[in-house]
Amino acid sequence: MARRGQAHRLIRWLWTSRRLDARLSRLALLPAAGLYGLLTQARAAAYRQGWLRTRPLPLPAVAIGNLTVGGSGKTPIASWVAQHFLERGVTPGILLRSYRGGDEVRLHQEIHPGIPVIADPDRVAGAERALAAGAQLLVLDDAYQRLDVGRDLNIVVVSAETSRAVRWPLPAGPWREGVSALRRADALIVTRRRADRETGLGLLDELRPRVRGPVALVHLAVPHYRGMLSGKLIPASDLRGRRVVAASGIGDPEAFISQTKATGAAVQAATWRDHHEYRDEDVAWLAKAARKSDHLVITAKDAVKLKGRWPASVPEPLVAVLDLVWEDGHNDIVQALDAVVASLGRW
Repeated sequence: MARRGQAHRLIRWLWTSRRLDARLSRLALLPAAGLYGLLTQARAAAYRQGWLRTRPLPLPAVAIGNLTVGGSGKTPIASWVAQHFLERGVTPGILLRSYRGGDEVRLHQEIHPGIPVIADPDRVAGAERALAAGAQLLVLDDAYQRLDVGRDLNIVVVSAETSRAVRWPLPAGPWREGVSALRRADALIVTRRRADRETGLGLLDELRPRVRGPVALVHLAVPHYRGMLSGKLIPASDLRGRRVVAASGIGDPEAFISQTKATGAAVQAATWRDHHEYRDEDVAWLAKAARKSDHLVITAKDAVKLKGRWPASVPEPLVAVLDLVWEDGHNDIVQALDAVVASLGRW
């Protein structure tokens, strides 16, 4: 079977390496990156000037998105926001684009059973469906670049891990939009996984002046794991000294691998592309890995795709459970969200 992880290593080398060959490769991509950057800036300007239409949504909305490709933590943040509204007695509807196998849709449905989770590339149509299903407020996951629909609070999520990468547009770098796009943000959340707290705070301080609203720092930690089938919780410390295969099909596998290694386990990594739909041969490979190692560790996004297909005779995978630890700015973000809840009286 083909070696896993080569594409991720190539992208990481291209976007983070300071070696001469990587720099030359980025320079070769500079015309494409320049064109991409000009197009995104022109599009944003067209909406800002009113040349392109922004359509209203039928309910108050909080949009959450990022400026870079890869795992910034926007989906865990969106899930936390939805839970915050539930605790305030408000039923949120979560809107996503329809993307491949719908792993993020299934993940939201598993975390928040009973609330509307709508996947529709037409966010207005999706909002109408959420309203009909009982939603009182909307959470738009991955919508920072969706300038065609309105929102009451625009939250941008930036990963501290991006501080290692060049600040070039795609494809020469990981940036969908440059930091100038922060002018649209009502709030900023910097997340960190493997980056240390000082790096996160440094990025927060750098970007803070560009945002007109509250800023915050969140650590996406993995304090424990959950059996994919049994639901049994296992402390992360139990992996110390164990032989572990860390398998994932996510945007930032390096962060997941780093978090697994931080447990003290001896880790073998197996990675697929983001949103990968596991084939039968992939499941068979994972099952073999689970038998030969002490533990197979996967992400929650991968678990929703594997849960119904896992062989009963094979030890169950352990699912990394992300815990949002607010390190700075929590109360300010809460106040911004509560202001959206208060606006319900005007609708």
